[in-house]
Amino acid sequence: QSNVTSYGAMALAIITLEVFVGMWINAFIVCVLCIAWVKKKALNSNEKILLLLGCSRISYLCFAWVYHFLSKIFPNFLHVQTILQLLALFGTSFNYSNLWVSACLCGFYCIKIANFRNSFFIYLKVKIDRMVPWLLLGSEILALAMIIVTYVLNETLQRNNITFTCQENFWEVTIRKDKHLFSSHFLAGLVFAASFTVVIFSAVFLLFSLWRHQRTMQTSSMKDLNMDAH
Repeated sequence: QSNVTSYGAMALAIITLEVFVGMWINAFIVCVLCIAWVKKKALNSNEKILLLLGCSRISYLCFAWVYHFLSKIFPNFLHVQTILQLLALFGTSFNYSNLWVSACLCGFYCIKIANFRNSFFIYLKVKIDRMVPWLLLGSEILALAMIIVTYVLNETLQRNNITFTCQENFWEVTIRKDKHLFSSHFLAGLVFAASFTVVIFSAVFLLFSLWRHQRTMQTSSMKDLNMDAH
């Protein structure tokens, strides 16, 4: 029992340290952006994305720490269904928001920095600043929609009372339960896969554009010093 208690205390201390560092870094970014917002009365597109990303990560870290704190210190407190659902709901919502806003940030920098002659890419480069607020709004709406769908699926699972009883076959109950859980896990995996795909494609396009630009500089530049500086 003492070993379990010490292990739980150590795990809570490590999680607290990680959350503190993450919140401090994101809080610093948010404060710097807010000060710049007050001074300039406006924010650039990348600053808007970073501000929302910082706020989402701070919120996610807060709910994650509260959940771990209650699970280690007051484990019976999480048995209350309403509290457990609220913590899971808000934590998952901010986690989805982090994923999509991070994907928006990667896509934004790719479009701004990369250089392609494709007409659609040129159109995105011209319109990206106007599209950023709508992308951020769409990210938050998508995160909210995912939470609503997940909540409805969980409520359906509980309403159907999928539990093992003497009248039911254990195999049938397991299949019914897996069907309900599969929808929730499939949606979560789809969100992770979609945002990860955006990040990967943005990185690949950006690296390819920079590699091609470097090749152009090597063939056209006459001064090695300028090339090294570039």
